[in-house]
Amino acid sequence: MKDRPSPWRMAVVVATAAMLAAGCSNKSSDEPESVDLEPLSQIESPDTASPPSGSVTPSPSGLHFTTYDQSTRSVVTLDDDGSTLLVFDADRDGTEPRSVDLPGTAVDVVPVGDGTVLLPMDGQLARADLRSSEVDTTPITGTLLSAAVLDDGQFAVGDDRGTIHIVDPSTSESHTIDGLSSVGGLAATQFGLVALDRHQTSLTKINLDSDGLGLALRAGTGAARLATDKYGRILVTDAAGGELLVYSSDDLLLRQRFPIGAQPWAVTYDDKSNVVWVSTPADNEVVGYTLDTGIPVESGRFTTVKQPDSIVVDSDTGDLFVGSATGGGLQRIPTGAPA
Repeated sequence: MKDRPSPWRMAVVVATAAMLAAGCSNKSSDEPESVDLEPLSQIESPDTASPPSGSVTPSPSGLHFTTYDQSTRSVVTLDDDGSTLLVFDADRDGTEPRSVDLPGTAVDVVPVGDGTVLLPMDGQLARADLRSSEVDTTPITGTLLSAAVLDDGQFAVGDDRGTIHIVDPSTSESHTIDGLSSVGGLAATQFGLVALDRHQTSLTKINLDSDGLGLALRAGTGAARLATDKYGRILVTDAAGGELLVYSSDDLLLRQRFPIGAQPWAVTYDDKSNVVWVSTPADNEVVGYTLDTGIPVESGRFTTVKQPDSIVVDSDTGDLFVGSATGGGLQRIPTGAPA
């Protein structure tokens, strides 16, 4: 695990980002002024003061980039060094996870929807079958940071040089789209592809037809994570600014912004209850908001395991899964139950 930033260093990053963001307010163009920030790697969590809500399954290590595969009903996450995939049975609390050895160090876990997950690595994109534990790889030049599944079945993969690779999984052939400083996150919706550049703390619409960059918008003063929902909205946590940002992806407009009250980090969306869940590692909590009134309205709040850096929801049951990055286990929260 990377060293955690000190509170002093985080304050410097936040202040610098705020000044840079303010400096672009006089710019007449829609394009945000270019900045170069060091993205936050983590928010320091205190020791837990209250027992975690729900139940906790022990884990052999810290859990990172937790996600959910509906077809196998598996909660999938990475261990501390990113070289092992841990697969939990979503229907069996307390069961030890199955381990899948990886051919490199992964930095994200992205479900494809067919029982496989994508794992961006240095110089290759791995694809792990959750049923058979088989892992295939596709060589891709660069240090990969992110991945997404496009509507046509192709994969979009972002790297640390600002290049997006469009990969055909049937042939492993790819082509590239350049122009960003880095691609720390990718959001694929029914309206297309949007890239998160955490160094620029910006969102950019990707024109897949012309292999070019479209409209770009500032994403707060220090974007951390992003998620999408069934409406095509892009949900971004601004960890430095302490806000939840909600963008439409068809026209890439900032539709809602809401102060969280603590530094938000992980974000996920329940497509059945229409609740967005946000983790706040600074106080070891997870908070749910509804977005249908034009402004986020709090709908639930739960205590979590220490360092809740990744969260995911099982929309079939409404259960929320929280991964502790410091070895506190995998937490299941029945979100319909009282906190």
